[in-house]
Amino acid sequence: MKELIIFNEDNKKVIALIENEELVEKYEEDENNKSIEGNIYVGKVQNVITGLQSAFVNIGEKRTAFIHSKDIVPKIDITKEEIQEIPSINKLIKPGEPIIVEVKREAVDKKGPRLSTHINLSSRFIVFMPNATFVTVSQKIEDDRERSRLKEIVQKYLPENTGAIVRTVAENIEEEEIKKDIEKTLKKWQQIQKIPIEKVPQKIYDKGGILKKTIIDLVDSNLDRIVLRDKENYDKIKNILNEIEVDIKIEIDEEILNKYSLEKQLNLLKSNKIYLKNGGFITIDKTEALVAIDVNSGRYIGKRNVEETVLAVNLEAAKEISKQIRLRDISGIIIVDFIDMKLEESKKTVQQEIMKNSKKDRSRVQVEEFTRLNLMEITRKHINSKKEDK
Repeated sequence: MKELIIFNEDNKKVIALIENEELVEKYEEDENNKSIEGNIYVGKVQNVITGLQSAFVNIGEKRTAFIHSKDIVPKIDITKEEIQEIPSINKLIKPGEPIIVEVKREAVDKKGPRLSTHINLSSRFIVFMPNATFVTVSQKIEDDRERSRLKEIVQKYLPENTGAIVRTVAENIEEEEIKKDIEKTLKKWQQIQKIPIEKVPQKIYDKGGILKKTIIDLVDSNLDRIVLRDKENYDKIKNILNEIEVDIKIEIDEEILNKYSLEKQLNLLKSNKIYLKNGGFITIDKTEALVAIDVNSGRYIGKRNVEETVLAVNLEAAKEISKQIRLRDISGIIIVDFIDMKLEESKKTVQQEIMKNSKKDRSRVQVEEFTRLNLMEITRKHINSKKEDK
């Protein structure tokens, strides 16, 4: 049973994904400070910093945004081993010039939003890229025949000199459904292009924030129902479902936080210490550069030799770490300090456990082998979280 629970609390919209009564994803959206990631703007270049190959751009939001030269030159297909030559940024843009950009990353701490001229319009089955010339398929779709089928379908209906990323949820979807989705996305892009851009800066496309993105991302992943605590968000959610032509059951349940011990599960996210079933625990600490996760044996002493005891704790921790990374939408560089293991076989087993459990994650998680210092490196791209503070 997969349910999306939505309610308002302290001027924030809380969005919680429940799978078989367990909280697996949780996002918050501040009603007074909504996400701008995915929005498209006509910005005004303020300063060009040649030494950093970057520029500051005024997009009309609270904070000046930032763009790097690699996000201005045409996008290349990253699945091919091509080396892209990037000219000096002062040959690409000049101060005072207007520039059409998309927000790729929210403001983080003292850093402003990260921009790109590589526009992406997400729909149910594709991410349309009007400024690219290639079509690629989500790496989570592993069947080569299905990958080829999807690529051929999308190429068939895309305009010349445009590109797309085929999303994971498109797997095994009929051609007519994909065609319909592409046509709607192209129509949306045409409407954006018709907006007068005499006023600079200005927003020319609003992606709809975290709520809309989450619903669109989940409707094709066997979502059984959407549950609201009250009627406050009903019309907004109904409009989103109508826009993408999906029929999902919406229910009102004032006592929803009392079910599945949901309130307790949400409160546990406020702590950086998570206890394991076998008595061990992990701690999660965020820094500006990375997220550090430490594994401790706690009360667990085991009944076998030291290596087996340590492996048992680390395997339990690996499951929980995969869960917490997804649940807390942790992104960037993640360093895990497991309890030291002597055998390479034990390390491999722990690595495989992390990789197996990470397959449940909607975001792509890359797990590296243990370093010489017995640390594991993980990278992940966030899905929805606004990270104003770390």
